[in-house]
Amino acid sequence: MKISSLANYAVGVTVAAALLAGCSTGGSSGLNPSMSTQSKAIPGHALSYNGRLIASAVMPQVRPIQIPVSPDKKKKGPIQYISNFYASDILSFDYPKGTSSTGTITAATDPQGECTKNGKKTWWAVSSGSDQVMEFKAGGTSPISTLSVTAGEPAGCSVSGKGDLAVSVLGTGDVVIFAGGKGSGTTVSDGLSNTYFLGYDKAGDLFVDGFNGSFPGMSEMKAGGSSFSIVTLPNSISFPGGVQWDGKFITLNDQSAASIYQYTVSNGAATLEGTVSLNGVSDCVQTWIAGKIVICPDAGNNNTTIFKYPAGGSAIATLSGSFDLPIGAVQVKK
Repeated sequence: MKISSLANYAVGVTVAAALLAGCSTGGSSGLNPSMSTQSKAIPGHALSYNGRLIASAVMPQVRPIQIPVSPDKKKKGPIQYISNFYASDILSFDYPKGTSSTGTITAATDPQGECTKNGKKTWWAVSSGSDQVMEFKAGGTSPISTLSVTAGEPAGCSVSGKGDLAVSVLGTGDVVIFAGGKGSGTTVSDGLSNTYFLGYDKAGDLFVDGFNGSFPGMSEMKAGGSSFSIVTLPNSISFPGGVQWDGKFITLNDQSAASIYQYTVSNGAATLEGTVSLNGVSDCVQTWIAGKIVICPDAGNNNTTIFKYPAGGSAIATLSGSFDLPIGAVQVKK
């Protein structure tokens, strides 16, 4: 296993700086890194940057110029939030009203996963750089609640129907559960060697994906339980991504296969009920299913696209903003 070194990133950043210096006019660079400018994670391990682990299968080394956007608090309707790991900010959008960024949140450091309870008016963002999880009101820019994750570097989160907050710890096989979204949290081993993302289903069962050694896997903790058990998967997973309940199935986004798998799970075994293909993407990390659409923060193409769900296929919209290694996504009501 070889995790990308800081020396490699220094070279990438130097090259990027030279490119940007030669073509910058004060606006967005429009650079779209190709696979040749990306680092790739080795199965079973996480990429790293400046000492921080990243829950992405690929990582561009060419970075665009960032242009902060002042939040527009007057707009109504759903709000989408996309986390930017490199820039340590979160961009807001008001799709389908528009596709351009409507604001920037700078409270989280190295943000990754995001989550909310049934699309409600509050949402959580994982601040990997500060080992915290922050809660925001829709339309707000400052956290209304902050929880510390002492078990390691947090990567993903999920909120149960009764308000429990589960947080995955990247680089270990642990999950931290904050009962009622409060307190210091309880750390539970999930049976995996490297945990990535997680999601509660309607019954309150918690599903976690990641790696067992070099092989992708999934584990489950039943509602009211205190331990996880490994789930047998019926199909091969290339690289685990977001996990989410879509209203009917527990879904697992495969970062490298550009697919979302829909499962039913019974007695420790999953049945594949459907596959949603996301054409044209490179690395959707933590997708977010919001009713009839799914949001793809694409770390490989350094953009964010919208697809019909569960139809998939070609993107129906591309969000426009200063993306800088987008990792997580969420949609909430204002």
